[in-house]
Amino acid sequence: MIDADKNIRTLEEAMKQPCKHRDMSLAVQPMENYSKTPGGPNETPLSFWAAWKLNDRPRRIALLLDDCQEEYRPYAGGILPNLVRVLETFRRARSNSDGVCIAWSAWSRRFDDGISNAMDRWYGPKGLRPDNPENAAYVFTGAPGLKPLAEIAPTDNDISDGWFYHGKHLDMFWTFDENGNSYLDEKLKAHDIDTIVIVGLWTDECVLSTAYAGNSRGYDVVVVGDAVATATDNQETALTVANSTVAKVLSTDEVIAYMENDFETGEPGAVKGKRHPDGRKED
Repeated sequence: MIDADKNIRTLEEAMKQPCKHRDMSLAVQPMENYSKTPGGPNETPLSFWAAWKLNDRPRRIALLLDDCQEEYRPYAGGILPNLVRVLETFRRARSNSDGVCIAWSAWSRRFDDGISNAMDRWYGPKGLRPDNPENAAYVFTGAPGLKPLAEIAPTDNDISDGWFYHGKHLDMFWTFDENGNSYLDEKLKAHDIDTIVIVGLWTDECVLSTAYAGNSRGYDVVVVGDAVATATDNQETALTVANSTVAKVLSTDEVIAYMENDFETGEPGAVKGKRHPDGRKED
């Protein structure tokens, strides 16, 4: 067992003891980001949403353009204007702050890349016909399909600085350096980023996976609901799940208004540490 402590207290017992990690006066107050239906244990079913707001503190923030690549242009048409607007806003903010970053990824799973894992088993071995492709685990158009959408492409400087990279799994954090660390996480930690804003494709796969992975690493997560899209019929379901678990789902207009009017650059390390994998603050 990882946790062999046999003296785990109930919540009632624990609340009676001092706890340096909790504000006890806040702990006993009712939640504002919570609703319930009478009947059943704890009046379930329950619903939650993020307790925090973007403008509730200074932030160090990164825009993640998740697999916004030419391969997915057929699915990106409806959101492309919003992608352009969000990117231009973050570029302006980046020019005035050391606490703003922008990262691009491209899905680069290839038939002959030597990787065989759960994704292959989940999608199965069929549907790889070049003339009529069905299997979404692989890019079908080769290198041209991996290029970022021209309208929102990174600059030469962005690329040389390492802010565009190829990923081989669903979430943007699942690409690793020579030390086995998440490539994206290390890039963001180097700039003390504590908040990520996700746009791109596909909502129910890479976007949702990145949102969960970012939350696990201690980032506040925003998904821009009208700047993500998918090839499936799961768009609204994915956004509902994200908004009720690990992210705030906001509109393009809301994110732009925040960046233009309310964004303040936070102090490095104010809310998110670097030493622990889950981003907890150092003691």
